[in-house]
Amino acid sequence: MVRGRREGVLIAGGGIAGCLAALAMARFRPEIPLLIVEEQERFGGDCFRFLFAAELEGEEKALVAPLIGLHWPGYYLAFPDYSRKLKADLGGIAPGAIHATMIAALRPDQYRLGTKVVAVREDALVLDGGEEIRAEGAIDARGAANLSMLDLLYEARLERDYVFRGPHGIDRPVIADATAEAANGLSFTQLFPLAQDRLLIADVAIGERAQPDPQAAARLDHYLALRGWRKARVEAERNMSRPLPVGGDLDAYWRLGGARVARLGLRGGFLHPATGRTIADAARIAVLLSRQRDFGGATLHDVFEEEAKTLWRQRELLRAVNAALAAAEPVERRALFARINALDPATITRFQADRMGMVDRRKLQRALREG
Repeated sequence: MVRGRREGVLIAGGGIAGCLAALAMARFRPEIPLLIVEEQERFGGDCFRFLFAAELEGEEKALVAPLIGLHWPGYYLAFPDYSRKLKADLGGIAPGAIHATMIAALRPDQYRLGTKVVAVREDALVLDGGEEIRAEGAIDARGAANLSMLDLLYEARLERDYVFRGPHGIDRPVIADATAEAANGLSFTQLFPLAQDRLLIADVAIGERAQPDPQAAARLDHYLALRGWRKARVEAERNMSRPLPVGGDLDAYWRLGGARVARLGLRGGFLHPATGRTIADAARIAVLLSRQRDFGGATLHDVFEEEAKTLWRQRELLRAVNAALAAAEPVERRALFARINALDPATITRFQADRMGMVDRRKLQRALREG
């Protein structure tokens, strides 16, 4: 796709949303010209991602399957008053898996790496330096824009990849270990076994701070000491933050900038409000993109905006979880989080997968009211 041509699809941003959109087009609509442009030298970033198998179905599952290199039959939860071992199929996407899949699936003329997009228009990308690439439609998947129109909590994460001298003994993920003391509200530890001698361990803090928690490193060190893991070596470390919507004006969020540009991922408000995960939405919208007949930018804008608003309405109860956490005193947030995770396993899995029925919703509402 060269400058001046007006056919096909342009994608700005090579995170999970942009990459799944490109992979869906390459897989399901290979006849449509495609170009994805990413500022970094690798697609997908360097963070670890996990998802519940129940989050995806049909073509979505087939699209994401090549990325998943880790599989577990269940997970653990641990709180001061109880611990649980739950059954559910989980998958993990290791750093580098998205990049490797993209390079294998796309031709060299279908992507540009190390190239910054400074503006996205309805039918064009403007690159740093002034080059403009035109096509039938352009999609902005560069990550969150100005979030001031939304009311938010944040999930601040410090992730470390640890290497052990021998087997660590963790056979499946620990989605939340909140047994250690936390003086400042809601924080917990997550563990993901990457190999017999490798663990990803994350300190997770939920609150009003978008910035990294300055106490996170100390909490991780304390956690490893409690577990007796004194000789583990840190191989990599990552700080990140995920927005967790409480409320706000999604219409205004989509109007930011004034342009009728199609948006994916966080830039379009596509995320599970209570967990911050974006993979399932990214897969669903990628498949939706591949089913379109008209790839004009204005048409894609309207399709994606309507989908975002529909999901926003459907997820009111999930945002209510965040609203309850925001309204609670910091010391009460852990108790609320523990009540939600004490629900029956099937309800928890459907909550995680955003597939709750009426009975599940009543149980969740009851957990939010108790206390």
